[in-house]
Amino acid sequence: MKSPFLYSNDNKRYHTLSYHLKKRFDRRVFKAVIDAGFTCPNLDGSKGLGGCTYCLSGSGDFTHGTDRSVAEQVRMELGRVREKTPGADVIAYFQAHTNTYAPLPRLRELYESALGVEGVCGISIATRADALEAETMDYLAGLSGKTYLTVELGLQTVHDATAEKINRCHSYAAFTEAFQALKSRGIRVCVHIINGLPGETPEMMLGTARAVGALGADAVKIHLLQIMRGTPMERQLAAGEVVPMTREGYLDVVCSQLEVLPPETVIERITGDGAHDQLIAPRWGVDKIAVLGGIDRALVQKDTWQGKRYP
Repeated sequence: MKSPFLYSNDNKRYHTLSYHLKKRFDRRVFKAVIDAGFTCPNLDGSKGLGGCTYCLSGSGDFTHGTDRSVAEQVRMELGRVREKTPGADVIAYFQAHTNTYAPLPRLRELYESALGVEGVCGISIATRADALEAETMDYLAGLSGKTYLTVELGLQTVHDATAEKINRCHSYAAFTEAFQALKSRGIRVCVHIINGLPGETPEMMLGTARAVGALGADAVKIHLLQIMRGTPMERQLAAGEVVPMTREGYLDVVCSQLEVLPPETVIERITGDGAHDQLIAPRWGVDKIAVLGGIDRALVQKDTWQGKRYP
C-alpha cells in the first residue's frame, strides 16, 4: 500500500534514513561504526563521574574496538557492508562516547583518516553539547563543505530534572546553545532523544519531540531506553526507581512524536539497538523488526504520519 507521506517511496509514513540517503547519493549507503578511543566529560571528572546512568559502553556495542586503527575499522565495516550489498558505500560513524572531546589536531587526524578510505562518502560524529569548542565547530563547518557531514548531538530529554536523574551533567540551555552554534555554521545536526527515562510521562516525552521539532533539527534518533547489565540503571530498576516502557506504550509515544516532528526531519532511528546479551529490560525490544513493524501498523491504524500535527 502506497504511503500518503510525501517523503516515502514505499509504505513508510515517516522520513527514513534509507529514503534520505538514497535521494542524497542515488545509491545504497550505510553507516560504518567506529570506536576511536574517546571518553566523556561526565566520565573523566571534568563534568562528572560514572557517565549517564544508562550507559554501558558509550554506544559502541557494535564497533570493532580500539585495538584497530580508525582506517582499519572502516575497511572492516566496508567489507561487511559490501558482502551483503555489493557496490554500497559507507558513512564513517564515530559512535562510541564523545567524539569531539580531544584537541583539534587529534580530531582532524582521526576524521581525515576515515575519510581517506576508498568507499567512504561522508562522516557522522556523535558528541555532547559540552564538548564542542568554537575552533572545532569552525573546522567541521569547513569539512561539511567538502563531504557529507552530520554532528549527532545527544539531548535525550528537554527536562532538566530528568537530566539530573540520569547524570547527564549538562542542561537543556547548554544543548540549545551548542545546537544553534552548529546550525549557524551550516552544519547538519541529528538530535538523539530517549523514551522511557525515569519519571517521564508520555506527555513529557512528547514535549521533548515538540521542542526538537521547533529547533529545526535536520534529523532525529528516537531511542527506547534499554536497561543494561552492569549500569547504575540496573540498580535503579531493582529499587523500583525506573519502570521499563511497555511495547504498546512505546508505540503510542513514537506515533505521537512523529506527528509533531516536521516532515522534512529525517528519522535516523526509531527504537533501541544494544547488546542483547547485556539487556535486562524491556526484553520485548530485542525483536527490533517486530517493533518497527508495530510502528508501521500503528501509524496506519491511526491514519497518521510524520508531521500531521506539526507545528
